[in-house]
Amino acid sequence: MNLKTAFIFAFVLLQSALFAQTKMDTLVPKNTAQTMMAKDARLTIGGYAEIDYNQPISATNRLNGKLDVHRLVMLFGYKFNKKTQFVTEIEFEHVKEVFVEQAFLSHKLGRNVNLNAGLILIPMGIINEYHEPTTFNGVERPNLDKYIVPTTWREIGIGLNGRVNSWSLRYQAYLVNGLKSFDGSAKLSGQNGFRSGRQKAAEAIASAPNFAGKVEYYGFGNLKFGLSTYLGNTQSTSYNGIDRNDDFGMSQADSTVVGLYLWGADFRYNKKGFQARGQFNYGLVGNASAYNQFTGSDVGSAIGGYYVEAGYDLFHSLDFKNYQLIAFTRFEQYNTHQSVDQIEQNDAFKRTEITSGLTWKLSTGAALKADYQRFTTAASDEAKHQLNFGVGIWFN
Repeated sequence: MNLKTAFIFAFVLLQSALFAQTKMDTLVPKNTAQTMMAKDARLTIGGYAEIDYNQPISATNRLNGKLDVHRLVMLFGYKFNKKTQFVTEIEFEHVKEVFVEQAFLSHKLGRNVNLNAGLILIPMGIINEYHEPTTFNGVERPNLDKYIVPTTWREIGIGLNGRVNSWSLRYQAYLVNGLKSFDGSAKLSGQNGFRSGRQKAAEAIASAPNFAGKVEYYGFGNLKFGLSTYLGNTQSTSYNGIDRNDDFGMSQADSTVVGLYLWGADFRYNKKGFQARGQFNYGLVGNASAYNQFTGSDVGSAIGGYYVEAGYDLFHSLDFKNYQLIAFTRFEQYNTHQSVDQIEQNDAFKRTEITSGLTWKLSTGAALKADYQRFTTAASDEAKHQLNFGVGIWFN
């Protein structure tokens, strides 16, 4: 092989590798923060917003509807150099509440390995990481993600994320601060599960690190799979100031803590005009009986649920290249009293929801939404109904 032939061969090989890498990049799911980090600009700005109208419906009573600027979020990313970046997400909820949803430093250790440290989204399910309003159908997020996951769940931590392209895998593994279970009163309950235990990095207490991890497979092109887990103990203020030799005090403090061992599986499929997604979560709650006896709460010893959703773009076969009109239906069932230990099981916590509606995408980042929801529980045959309308915006 002469020098010219070798040069041509190397050039073709390099272009093929770059093309394969670019094609692989298009298959890997990205939320707003990940999209911003992939850009070359030193300073990047993104954001999203949800404006909702919820109207409960009753055959016997007049009910007020609710109009709400549910969320208005701004994201900022700054690239110090080719390896080190900072991303933050600042959220205004219901006009009057301000939260920081993400604030982490990312450093590239290798081509497909990154070190993240700061306020990090827990990689559990779909919505917790991909919660921009134009990325999901329905005015409201699935309630499985509200009461079981619980979205939007973020904690301060450190860990690694990256890809193994030869296996079509994306991975995340973090040590994070745990949920709060007790600060003088119980933070966990049978009705709301672990939702009120989110510390949101607001002067969060820490007593033991927890583990959160996820692996996503994107080798099927239109089909993505995800497996996730969260393992660890909740955090409690009861340990603060206890004498190390005070066995009784330690025993009482131990009764304010539960272990959460949560697993999840999810999938997303898109081909031509058809789309489908689904999610399953199941969690075991350790020490639930002692926690309930000490705090007077009613936390279940297991929680879990699932949803499946299918939709179709009614404009797919028509000449409306700039629009999508997605008709969808989602069936959802979740239970914060999947099982109990030494307390009575509450059937009202086993909930079933059916959501059907339309998502009219005016562009990639702008959508109008409308849906109808039916809510039931295992404790009653009476259903509640709600009509929703919404505006969704996302840019990056």
